[in-house]
Amino acid sequence: MTVLADLLRPGLDVVFVGTAVATASAERGHYYSGRGNRFWQLLYEAHFTPKLLRPEDDATLPDLGIGITDLVKDVAQSHDRGLDYSKAGSVASHVEAVSPRWAAFNGLTAARAAAARWLHKARPEGLGEQSWRLGESRVFVLPSSSGAHAAMRYEEKLRWWTDLADRAYAGR
Repeated sequence: MTVLADLLRPGLDVVFVGTAVATASAERGHYYSGRGNRFWQLLYEAHFTPKLLRPEDDATLPDLGIGITDLVKDVAQSHDRGLDYSKAGSVASHVEAVSPRWAAFNGLTAARAAAARWLHKARPEGLGEQSWRLGESRVFVLPSSSGAHAAMRYEEKLRWWTDLADRAYAGR
């Protein structure tokens, strides 16, 4: 059973790939609904969206060229520990099928799981653009938008998110 449906379709500029839906998001039925999560603020301040959206607006993202999915689709929990990534390959095929210009992992945890599962690599190359691709999509690793991952100041997170937005919309 899928906790939240993917927000995917062909022609997207960026698909954000998280680890799993948070408990608060599952309860509210919308992505990134937790009070401490800065996803929506980062999207807006990095200029992915023309205005600050709310979790309840998540279904409008594909119209803006943005998609969302998670590596683990069948569980909601408040942390990333102990997740079963064995079915993450189906997420990769869903992302590859819509072939966004960029696949952006929301946090190193998601990127590490994807790199290990799909590429048999121990780790991504850190934050930023990666040398590997997901199908035809370029790959970017972002610092997590979660408030639980507070090792990095918000301003530094925003720099990484803005870097991706600049790359995703360069030449447009």
